[in-house]
Amino acid sequence: MIEVTQLMYAMGQGDPHAATHLLPLVYDELRRLAAARLAAEPSGHTLQPTALVHEAYLRLVGAPGGDQWDHRGHFFAAAAEAMRRILIDDARRKATERRGGGMERQALDPDVAPIPEPREDLLSLDEALDRLAVEDPLKATLVKLRYFAGLSLAEAAAALSLSERTAGRHWAYARAWLRREVEGTQES
Repeated sequence: MIEVTQLMYAMGQGDPHAATHLLPLVYDELRRLAAARLAAEPSGHTLQPTALVHEAYLRLVGAPGGDQWDHRGHFFAAAAEAMRRILIDDARRKATERRGGGMERQALDPDVAPIPEPREDLLSLDEALDRLAVEDPLKATLVKLRYFAGLSLAEAAAALSLSERTAGRHWAYARAWLRREVEGTQES
C-alpha cells in the first residue's frame, strides 16, 4: 500500500498521470465496497457496483482539491462519502415528481404484486446523518464508512485511527442516535 500513498502524494503535487495509476491499485477494493453497499439497497436499484465505483472515482479525482488525501484511510473515507452522495442523489432524483417520483414501477406479470421501494428511509437517514455530522463529525464519518463503504468495524477503526473498542462504542451510540432521529422524522 506504500505505492497507493505515493500516488496520492503525487496527485497532490499535480502529477497528471498519478490518478491513472491509482485506479488499478484501488479498483478491486472500491468495487467490493460498492457491491456491499448496493446489496443493502432495495431490489430494483438501477445502479451497478461498477457504475457506482466509476462515478465515485470521477468525483474524487475530478473535484477541485479532491486529490489531497493524507493516507489510504482518508482516500477510502472520501470514496465512502462520494458513494453516499451518489446514492442520495439517485434517491432524490427518483423521488421527484418530474421523474415520476410519486409513481411505483409495475411488474409486467399481473399475478405479481409490486413491491414499493423504501427510498424515503434512505433520505431520512441522510438528513439524520447530516445532523449527526454537525453534532459529532467523527461518529458521522464512522457511520459513513460502515454503512456506505461497507467497512467492518476493525477496518473503519483503522481508517479513523481509533481503537476497535472505541469505534464499537461510537458505532453503538451513532446507531441509536440515528434510529431515534429517523423514527422521529417518520412519525411527524
